[in-house]
Amino acid sequence: MSLEWPNIPYAPWRETCSALHLYTQIVGKYRLAHTPWVNHSWHATFYINSCGLTTSLVPDKPGGVEICFDLVDHGVIGSTTDGRTARFSLAPMSVAEFHQRFRDLIGSLGGTPDFNGRPNEVPNPISFVEDRAKRPYAAAPVTHFFQALVAVDQVFKRFRTGYLGKVSPVHLFWGSFDLAVTRFSGRSAPRHPGGIPALPDAVTREAYSHEVSSAGFWPGGGGVDFPAFYSYAYPAPAGFAKAQPGPEAAYFDPKLGEFLLPYDAVRRARDPEATLMSFLSSTYQAAADLGGWDRASLECPLGVPGRPRQV
Repeated sequence: MSLEWPNIPYAPWRETCSALHLYTQIVGKYRLAHTPWVNHSWHATFYINSCGLTTSLVPDKPGGVEICFDLVDHGVIGSTTDGRTARFSLAPMSVAEFHQRFRDLIGSLGGTPDFNGRPNEVPNPISFVEDRAKRPYAAAPVTHFFQALVAVDQVFKRFRTGYLGKVSPVHLFWGSFDLAVTRFSGRSAPRHPGGIPALPDAVTREAYSHEVSSAGFWPGGGGVDFPAFYSYAYPAPAGFAKAQPGPEAAYFDPKLGEFLLPYDAVRRARDPEATLMSFLSSTYQAAADLGGWDRASLECPLGVPGRPRQV
Protein backbone atom coordinates (compact mmCIF):
# COMPACT_ATOMS: atom_id res chain seq x y z
CA MET A 1 0.00 0.00 0.00
CA SER A 2 1.29 3.46 -0.91
CA LEU A 3 1.48 5.66 2.18
CA GLU A 4 1.09 9.44 2.31
CA TRP A 5 4.14 11.30 3.57
CA PRO A 6 3.00 14.93 3.89
CA ASN A 7 5.27 17.92 4.24
CA ILE A 8 5.34 18.84 7.97
CA PRO A 9 7.90 21.64 8.50
CA TYR A 10 8.20 22.30 12.22
CA ALA A 11 8.56 26.09 12.32
CA PRO A 12 5.09 27.04 10.96
CA TRP A 13 3.28 25.01 13.64
CA ARG A 14 5.83 25.10 16.46
CA GLU A 15 3.45 26.80 18.92
CA THR A 16 0.52 24.57 17.99
CA CYS A 17 2.76 21.52 18.38
CA SER A 18 3.86 22.71 21.82
CA ALA A 19 0.23 23.16 22.85
CA LEU A 20 -0.81 19.74 21.50
CA HIS A 21 2.12 18.17 23.35
CA LEU A 22 0.91 19.63 26.66
CA TYR A 23 -2.70 18.64 25.94
CA THR A 24 -1.59 15.04 25.42
CA GLN A 25 0.28 15.20 28.73
CA ILE A 26 -2.94 16.14 30.53
CA VAL A 27 -4.83 13.23 29.00
CA GLY A 28 -1.85 10.93 29.41
CA LYS A 29 -1.64 11.71 33.11
CA TYR A 30 -5.29 10.71 33.46
CA ARG A 31 -4.47 7.32 31.93
CA LEU A 32 -1.35 7.06 34.10
CA ALA A 33 -3.34 7.73 37.27
CA HIS A 34 -5.89 4.97 36.64
CA THR A 35 -3.93 2.20 34.89
CA PRO A 36 -1.82 -0.43 36.68
CA TRP A 37 1.89 0.01 36.06
CA VAL A 38 3.36 -1.92 33.15
CA ASN A 39 7.10 -2.35 32.55
CA HIS A 40 8.84 0.65 30.95
CA SER A 41 5.74 2.86 31.42
CA TRP A 42 3.95 1.14 28.55
CA HIS A 43 0.66 1.58 30.42
CA ALA A 44 0.73 5.38 29.93
CA THR A 45 1.15 5.69 26.16
CA PHE A 46 -1.13 6.55 23.21
CA TYR A 47 -1.74 4.60 20.00
CA ILE A 48 -2.54 5.68 16.45
CA ASN A 49 -6.15 5.08 15.41
CA SER A 50 -8.33 6.03 12.44
CA CYS A 51 -8.60 9.71 13.35
CA GLY A 52 -5.71 10.51 15.65
CA LEU A 53 -4.51 9.25 19.02
CA THR A 54 -6.26 7.02 21.53
CA THR A 55 -5.58 6.07 25.13
CA SER A 56 -7.35 2.73 24.61
CA LEU A 57 -9.69 1.83 27.48
CA VAL A 58 -8.72 3.44 30.80
CA PRO A 59 -9.92 1.54 33.91
CA ASP A 60 -12.25 4.08 35.51
CA LYS A 61 -15.89 4.33 36.45
CA PRO A 62 -18.35 3.26 35.09
CA GLY A 63 -16.31 0.37 33.67
CA GLY A 64 -13.86 2.15 31.41
CA VAL A 65 -13.22 5.43 29.60
CA GLU A 66 -11.47 5.85 26.27
CA ILE A 67 -10.11 9.25 25.22
CA CYS A 68 -9.35 10.06 21.60
CA PHE A 69 -7.65 13.08 20.11
CA ASP A 70 -9.48 13.51 16.81
CA LEU A 71 -6.82 15.17 14.65
CA VAL A 72 -9.02 15.18 11.53
CA ASP A 73 -12.16 16.91 12.84
CA HIS A 74 -10.18 18.41 15.75
CA GLY A 75 -11.74 17.48 19.02
CA VAL A 76 -11.22 15.49 22.20
CA ILE A 77 -13.72 12.63 22.48
CA GLY A 78 -14.51 10.57 25.55
CA SER A 79 -16.53 7.38 25.42
CA THR A 80 -17.49 4.82 28.05
CA THR A 81 -18.38 1.16 28.13
CA ASP A 82 -21.99 2.02 29.00
CA GLY A 83 -22.47 4.01 25.78
CA ARG A 84 -21.95 7.58 26.96
CA THR A 85 -19.90 10.04 24.91
CA ALA A 86 -18.71 13.61 25.36
CA ARG A 87 -16.62 15.95 23.24
CA PHE A 88 -15.04 19.37 23.11
CA SER A 89 -13.29 21.09 20.22
CA LEU A 90 -9.57 21.57 19.77
CA ALA A 91 -9.16 25.30 19.15
CA PRO A 92 -7.06 28.22 20.38
CA MET A 93 -7.09 28.18 24.19
CA SER A 94 -4.76 28.07 27.18
CA VAL A 95 -3.40 24.91 28.77
CA ALA A 96 -5.40 25.80 31.88
CA GLU A 97 -8.58 26.00 29.81
CA PHE A 98 -7.90 22.64 28.15
CA HIS A 99 -7.21 21.15 31.59
CA GLN A 100 -10.56 22.35 32.92
CA ARG A 101 -12.49 21.25 29.83
CA PHE A 102 -10.93 17.80 30.04
CA ARG A 103 -11.74 17.46 33.74
CA ASP A 104 -15.32 18.50 32.99
CA LEU A 105 -15.51 15.91 30.18
CA ILE A 106 -14.33 13.09 32.47
CA GLY A 107 -16.76 14.19 35.15
CA SER A 108 -19.68 14.25 32.71
CA LEU A 109 -18.90 10.64 31.79
CA GLY A 110 -18.97 9.51 35.42
CA GLY A 111 -15.21 9.09 35.60
CA THR A 112 -12.71 10.35 38.17
CA PRO A 113 -10.81 13.43 36.93
CA ASP A 114 -7.95 13.08 39.41
CA PHE A 115 -4.37 13.04 38.11
CA ASN A 116 -0.99 14.76 38.53
CA GLY A 117 -1.13 18.42 37.54
CA ARG A 118 2.37 19.13 36.23
CA PRO A 119 3.99 18.34 32.87
CA ASN A 120 7.02 16.08 32.45
CA GLU A 121 10.11 16.18 30.25
CA VAL A 122 9.71 19.84 29.31
CA PRO A 123 11.98 22.74 30.35
CA ASN A 124 10.67 25.09 33.04
CA PRO A 125 7.40 23.20 33.61
CA ILE A 126 4.35 25.18 34.71
CA SER A 127 1.44 23.44 36.41
CA PHE A 128 -1.49 23.00 34.06
CA VAL A 129 -3.87 25.20 36.07
CA GLU A 130 -1.35 28.07 36.10
CA ASP A 131 -0.50 27.95 32.38
CA ARG A 132 -2.98 30.61 31.22
CA ALA A 133 -1.17 31.93 28.14
CA LYS A 134 -3.32 31.72 25.02
CA ARG A 135 -2.10 28.97 22.68
CA PRO A 136 -2.80 28.85 18.93
CA TYR A 137 -4.29 25.85 17.17
CA ALA A 138 -3.50 25.47 13.47
CA ALA A 139 -5.76 22.67 12.25
CA ALA A 140 -4.17 21.88 8.86
CA PRO A 141 -0.64 21.20 10.19
CA VAL A 142 -2.12 19.02 12.93
CA THR A 143 -3.89 16.87 10.33
CA HIS A 144 -0.71 16.67 8.25
CA PHE A 145 1.16 15.54 11.36
CA PHE A 146 -1.46 12.84 11.92
CA GLN A 147 -1.07 11.64 8.32
CA ALA A 148 2.69 11.41 8.88
CA LEU A 149 2.10 9.44 12.09
CA VAL A 150 -0.05 6.94 10.18
CA ALA A 151 2.72 6.36 7.64
CA VAL A 152 5.43 6.07 10.30
CA ASP A 153 3.28 3.81 12.48
CA GLN A 154 2.83 1.29 9.68
CA VAL A 155 6.56 1.09 8.93
CA PHE A 156 7.42 0.80 12.62
CA LYS A 157 4.88 -1.99 13.02
CA ARG A 158 6.35 -3.88 10.08
CA PHE A 159 9.85 -3.47 11.52
CA ARG A 160 8.54 -4.78 14.84
CA THR A 161 7.51 -8.10 13.25
CA GLY A 162 11.12 -9.12 12.55
CA TYR A 163 11.97 -9.81 16.17
CA LEU A 164 11.41 -12.83 18.41
CA GLY A 165 12.79 -11.21 21.54
CA LYS A 166 11.02 -8.76 23.79
CA VAL A 167 9.82 -5.77 21.78
CA SER A 168 7.58 -2.87 22.74
CA PRO A 169 4.30 -1.94 21.08
CA VAL A 170 4.49 0.95 18.64
CA HIS A 171 3.21 3.78 20.82
CA LEU A 172 3.43 7.51 21.42
CA PHE A 173 5.03 8.73 24.63
CA TRP A 174 3.42 12.00 25.67
CA GLY A 175 6.38 12.96 27.85
CA SER A 176 8.76 13.49 24.94
CA PHE A 177 6.00 13.48 22.28
CA ASP A 178 7.56 10.77 20.14
CA LEU A 179 6.27 7.66 18.42
CA ALA A 180 8.61 4.82 19.36
CA VAL A 181 9.41 1.12 19.11
CA THR A 182 12.05 -0.64 21.21
CA ARG A 183 13.87 -3.96 20.98
CA PHE A 184 15.49 -5.62 24.01
CA SER A 185 18.53 -7.89 24.16
CA GLY A 186 17.15 -9.75 27.19
CA ARG A 187 20.05 -8.70 29.42
CA SER A 188 19.96 -6.30 32.35
CA ALA A 189 21.44 -2.84 31.81
CA PRO A 190 23.64 -0.72 34.08
CA ARG A 191 21.73 1.55 36.46
CA HIS A 192 20.61 4.62 34.50
CA PRO A 193 21.96 7.89 35.93
CA GLY A 194 18.58 9.63 35.59
CA GLY A 195 18.54 13.38 35.29
CA ILE A 196 15.84 13.76 32.62
CA PRO A 197 14.14 17.12 33.22
CA ALA A 198 10.89 16.94 35.20
CA LEU A 199 10.89 13.14 35.28
CA PRO A 200 11.45 11.10 38.46
CA ASP A 201 14.69 9.13 38.29
CA ALA A 202 12.83 6.02 39.46
CA VAL A 203 10.71 6.13 36.29
CA THR A 204 13.78 6.55 34.07
CA ARG A 205 15.67 3.74 35.78
CA GLU A 206 12.74 1.34 35.48
CA ALA A 207 12.36 2.24 31.81
CA TYR A 208 16.04 1.45 31.13
CA SER A 209 16.35 -1.59 33.38
CA HIS A 210 17.39 -3.75 30.40
CA GLU A 211 19.52 -3.24 27.29
CA VAL A 212 17.63 -1.61 24.42
CA SER A 213 17.86 -0.51 20.84
CA SER A 214 15.14 2.10 20.45
CA ALA A 215 13.91 4.07 17.45
CA GLY A 216 11.29 6.73 17.08
CA PHE A 217 9.93 9.84 15.40
CA TRP A 218 9.67 13.43 16.61
CA PRO A 219 7.72 16.25 14.91
CA GLY A 220 10.47 18.63 16.08
CA GLY A 221 11.57 20.29 19.29
CA GLY A 222 13.87 19.12 22.06
CA GLY A 223 16.95 20.46 20.29
CA VAL A 224 15.85 19.31 16.83
CA ASP A 225 14.12 22.04 14.83
CA PHE A 226 12.84 19.73 12.13
CA PRO A 227 10.85 16.48 12.06
CA ALA A 228 13.23 13.56 12.42
CA PHE A 229 13.66 9.88 13.13
CA TYR A 230 16.06 8.82 15.86
CA SER A 231 17.77 5.65 17.01
CA TYR A 232 19.86 5.00 20.10
CA ALA A 233 21.16 2.18 22.26
CA TYR A 234 21.26 1.96 26.04
CA PRO A 235 23.89 1.33 27.10
CA ALA A 236 25.63 2.56 23.95
CA PRO A 237 28.30 -0.02 23.08
CA ALA A 238 31.85 1.04 22.25
CA GLY A 239 32.07 2.31 18.66
CA PHE A 240 28.33 2.92 18.28
CA ALA A 241 28.71 6.61 17.47
CA LYS A 242 31.10 5.78 14.63
CA ALA A 243 28.82 3.25 12.95
CA GLN A 244 27.74 4.01 9.39
CA PRO A 245 23.99 3.38 9.17
CA GLY A 246 21.81 3.79 6.12
CA PRO A 247 20.58 5.77 4.34
CA GLU A 248 23.19 8.37 3.42
CA ALA A 249 21.25 11.21 5.11
CA ALA A 250 21.51 9.53 8.54
CA TYR A 251 24.10 10.87 10.98
CA PHE A 252 25.10 10.70 14.64
CA ASP A 253 24.28 13.74 16.78
CA PRO A 254 26.87 13.83 19.59
CA LYS A 255 24.83 16.28 21.69
CA LEU A 256 21.79 13.98 21.73
CA GLY A 257 23.85 10.78 21.66
CA GLU A 258 21.59 9.36 18.95
CA PHE A 259 21.46 8.73 15.24
CA LEU A 260 19.10 11.06 13.37
CA LEU A 261 17.46 10.86 9.98
CA PRO A 262 15.53 13.94 8.80
CA TYR A 263 11.91 13.16 8.00
CA ASP A 264 12.28 15.03 4.70
CA ALA A 265 14.96 12.57 3.58
CA VAL A 266 12.34 9.84 3.91
CA ARG A 267 9.47 11.86 2.46
CA ARG A 268 11.45 12.82 -0.65
CA ALA A 269 12.93 9.37 -1.25
CA ARG A 270 11.81 7.30 -4.22
CA ASP A 271 10.75 4.58 -1.77
CA PRO A 272 10.08 6.21 1.63
CA GLU A 273 9.17 2.97 3.40
CA ALA A 274 12.38 1.23 2.27
CA THR A 275 14.44 4.29 3.21
CA LEU A 276 13.03 4.36 6.73
CA MET A 277 13.36 0.59 7.09
CA SER A 278 17.04 0.90 6.14
CA PHE A 279 17.56 3.37 9.00
CA LEU A 280 15.70 1.22 11.52
CA SER A 281 17.47 -1.99 10.52
CA SER A 282 21.00 -0.62 10.20
CA THR A 283 21.01 1.29 13.48
CA TYR A 284 19.58 -1.71 15.32
CA GLN A 285 22.21 -3.96 13.72
CA ALA A 286 24.97 -1.60 14.84
CA ALA A 287 23.68 -1.66 18.41
CA ALA A 288 23.21 -5.44 18.40
CA ASP A 289 26.52 -6.33 16.74
CA LEU A 290 28.65 -3.94 18.80
CA GLY A 291 26.74 -4.88 21.95
CA GLY A 292 27.12 -8.63 21.42
CA TRP A 293 23.41 -9.43 21.21
CA ASP A 294 22.42 -13.01 20.30
CA ARG A 295 20.95 -11.98 16.96
CA ALA A 296 20.51 -15.54 15.70
CA SER A 297 17.98 -16.35 18.41
CA LEU A 298 16.36 -12.90 18.62
CA GLU A 299 15.52 -12.18 14.97
CA CYS A 300 13.14 -13.61 12.38
CA PRO A 301 11.95 -12.60 8.89
CA LEU A 302 9.52 -9.70 8.68
CA GLY A 303 5.90 -10.74 9.00
CA VAL A 304 3.66 -11.19 5.96
CA PRO A 305 -0.16 -10.99 6.13
CA GLY A 306 -1.81 -14.42 6.31
CA ARG A 307 1.45 -16.37 6.55
CA PRO A 308 2.46 -18.05 9.84
CA ARG A 309 6.12 -17.77 10.74
CA GLN A 310 8.09 -20.85 9.71
CA VAL A 311 9.41 -22.92 12.63
